[in-house]
Amino acid sequence: MTEIASPYISQPRILVLGVMTGKPGTPPFRIVEIDGEVVCQARAITDVLEVAASFGIRVHDLDDPDVVRWVGGDKFTWVPRPPGR
Repeated sequence: MTEIASPYISQPRILVLGVMTGKPGTPPFRIVEIDGEVVCQARAITDVLEVAASFGIRVHDLDDPDVVRWVGGDKFTWVPRPPGR
C-alpha cells in the first residue's frame, strides 16, 4: 500500500484512556494525556475540559477525532464495563 492510499489517522492532542478503578471506595477514573504526557485522572467530562483549557486547548466538539481520542468508550463512559462485554 502506498502512502497516498493509506487511510488518514489523526493525532489529536488529547487522549482519554479507558475507565480504570483505583482503591476500593474510590470512584473510577480515566487517564488523560495531552501531547503524549499523562496530565490527570479525570472522573467526568468536565475534568477533561478543564485540563484541556489549562493547556490552552479549546474543545468545541468532544466528538471530533482530530481533537480528542476516546479509548475504551466514549465521552459518556465513566464506569467500568461489566465482565464479558
